[in-house]
Parts: sequence; structure tokens; C-alpha cells
Amino acid sequence: MISKYSEELRNTAKAMVAEGKGILAMDESNGTCNKRFEKLGIAATVENRRTYRELILTAPDLGKYISGAILYDETIRQSTANGVSFVKVMQDSGMIPGIKVDTGAKDLVLRNNEKVTEGLDGLRDRIAEYYKMGARFAKWRAVITIGEGIPSDGCIEANAHGLARYAALCQHGGLVPIVEPEVLIDGNHTIERCYEVTEKTLHEVFRQLAVQNVAYDQMILKPSMVISGADCAVQANVEQVATETIRCLLNTVPPAVPGIAFLSGGQTKEKSSAHLNYMNANFRSQFPWRVTFSYARAIQQPALDYWRGNTANVAEAQKLLVQRAKLNSAASGGTYSEEMEKQPALV
Repeated sequence: MISKYSEELRNTAKAMVAEGKGILAMDESNGTCNKRFEKLGIAATVENRRTYRELILTAPDLGKYISGAILYDETIRQSTANGVSFVKVMQDSGMIPGIKVDTGAKDLVLRNNEKVTEGLDGLRDRIAEYYKMGARFAKWRAVITIGEGIPSDGCIEANAHGLARYAALCQHGGLVPIVEPEVLIDGNHTIERCYEVTEKTLHEVFRQLAVQNVAYDQMILKPSMVISGADCAVQANVEQVATETIRCLLNTVPPAVPGIAFLSGGQTKEKSSAHLNYMNANFRSQFPWRVTFSYARAIQQPALDYWRGNTANVAEAQKLLVQRAKLNSAASGGTYSEEMEKQPALV
């Protein structure tokens, strides 16, 4: 059965990975946002979260480099201080509103140190509500941990099945699903071990998507890069990360998928840009899909660090945000360089 939204979904998916643009992930939960605020001495209040999100979404020219933003449930219901809904702010800036719909990773029962993402209950109705509110894509994140004896086949299969069920419900309800299987950077594993787990995970994800009749040309993949564990004694260089990541994706991702938008997954903002840039600068002729970014902290953190809850800092913080988006836009075209990091943040 084909979704009545198929043409709209295809067009939205293409727009999400338009040339020179990426997707901003600003869907951190209230708890996560509060922790980031507390580290910087910002009061963890609803109003401060709203103000910070307004800072992001009203940043001048952000829409030049960002095709859409993933919002949290609280955010999609909020408005600017002047009463303009954030959804309208985004639409007026040429950005597509998106929404996080999973309810988080929980312990996978009868397993050690493994997680499964929940949120399928009631999802059909939530998708219908979000579509009416103006959302046109959604996100569901699954997490795969590499460790002693893990990930298990059961963990990979459970998470892939959840992603596939979510994606099918999204396409049925008019939202482009961002399918996000994140192989965590935590641990001391080598890049070779990361490749092995990532390839196995992606194979299972696309097998499950096929079983659930998900249309590949109406979705976006948001994977992690193939990279050394954060505690690994030998850290792979930029060339190795880019080469192994693209090799893995070419072996697993169907050509019909319109785009791959990487998560940064705990990398530094500079490494996130450098890895993406190397892929596009050296392997672009091999891509059947667009390869771009869907970063959170790797774009937001400089702005948050500068703002610190101070109204007087908003304009400069917005410049830092847009500058980071601009640098990743360049990386998505293979034109980023370390020298660009030294340029002043001018909007």
C-alpha cells in the first residue's frame, strides 16, 4: 500500500538534503537542555528554554544553511516573545519544521548494558497532531553500544524493528522519517570494530525497513560515522574515518535513499566538519545520495557558551550559530578548510 502523501514526502526529503544545507538537531529533551544550562549557570526554566530556542530559530540567515530543524514537543508548541509560533518562524525563514517522536532509550530486558528505544504506543495519533501543527518530518533515535560481548543480535534486531515500525507510521501520516541508528562513540573499540558493528546494524535496519514496506525514497538516514571509540588508544585520522564511513555506507544504503545526514555523536565541532568535508571532497562522485549533516552540539554549543542567558549576548551568539552552520554547509560541499575556523563570525 502506497502512502497518499508519497509525492509530498519525496519532495520534502529532497528539500531536507538540498545542496549546501543540513538539518539542525535541536530536539534535546527538557532534562538534557536543563543540564547544559546548569553547567553554564543558566537557570533551568521553561522561559529560558523558550528564549534560547527563539535565539536559534530567529538567527538571521540561518535558513541559508539549514533546511530544517528537529524540535522537541515543548518547542513545537512555543512562540517568540512577540507571539509568533516557532513553526511559522521556521516556515517564513524557509526551514522545514521537524519533530522528535521517540520517548527515549530504555534498558533492553534480559540483556546487559543494552538499550531499546520506545515510543510506538500512540505514535499514529501523535504523528497526526504534529502534521496538523506544521511538522513535515520526524526523528527516532536508536542507540547501539559497543562493549564486551555487545551489541547482541537481539539488541540490533529490536532497535531496527522499532525504527522500521516508526518509519512506516510516519510515511502513512505524512512525515518524512529520519531513521537514526547511532553506534555510540563511547568505549575503547577500534575503528575496525566500529565498522563491523555499523555495517551489521545498517544491514538489519534496511532489512526491517523493507519488511515494513517503507519507501526508501521518502526517508532520510541519520547514521553515526565509522570512528574509533573515544577511549581507544589509537585514534583513526580524518582520512581513515571518512574512507571507512563511505565504504560502509556504499555497502549498506540503497541508492534510492535521497540523503544521509550524519549525527556528530560526541565529536568536536571541528572534527565533525573535517570528516564530512573529506567525504564530500574525495568521494562525492561515488555517492548515489546527498551526504550532509544533522548536528546538535557541533552547531549550537558556541552560541550557548556565549549567550549564557544574557539578553545582551543574543546577537553575537546568533552570529556564532550561523557561522557554525555555514562551515558545515561548506563541508557538505567539500569546500571547508581549517583556515575557515579562524574567520570572524559575521552574518
